[in-house]
Amino acid sequence: MELETLFSAASLVVLPGWLLLVFLPGWRWTTALITSILLPGVLAVMYLGLMIAYFNAAPGGFSAFNSLAGVKGLFQIDGLLLAGWIHYLAFDLFIGSWEVRDSRRIGVPHLLVVPCLLGTFMLGPIGLLAYLVLRFVVRRQWTIDESRADAQSAT
Repeated sequence: MELETLFSAASLVVLPGWLLLVFLPGWRWTTALITSILLPGVLAVMYLGLMIAYFNAAPGGFSAFNSLAGVKGLFQIDGLLLAGWIHYLAFDLFIGSWEVRDSRRIGVPHLLVVPCLLGTFMLGPIGLLAYLVLRFVVRRQWTIDESRADAQSAT
C-alpha cells in the first residue's frame, strides 16, 4: 500500500471514533469500538508495520531519539513520518476515550467535555490539559484514582 493511501486511511479511520466519543459516548458500540482497544489497536498495528518496514533506514537507529536533530532525521523518512502521524492519531484517540470514560465515572457533564475532546483531537496535549483543568474544577483534586468506584459515577 502506498504511504499516501495509508495516510488517508489512518486519518479517516479515527473520524468515526471521534464522532462517537462526542455524540454517543454512552452507546454500547462506542465502548466496543473506541473505549476498548479495538480502534486504537488497529492504529497501533499500522504503526508497528511502518516501524518494521522503515526503521532500519533510520540514521542512528534508537540513538536518534537522543537529540532533536536525530528525531528530525527520523521524520525525513516518509514512512517514519507517517508512523509518527499514526502515533499521534492512536494516542490522541486513546486519551479522548479516557476523557470520556473518566468524565462519565466522576459525573462531569458531557457537554463540558466536548470542547476538551475537540482540543484533544486537534491539539493533543492542549485538549488533555483542558480536560484535566475541567476535572480539577469539578473534583477539586488533581489525583486520578480509577481503582475505586465513585459515588458520583454517571450511568
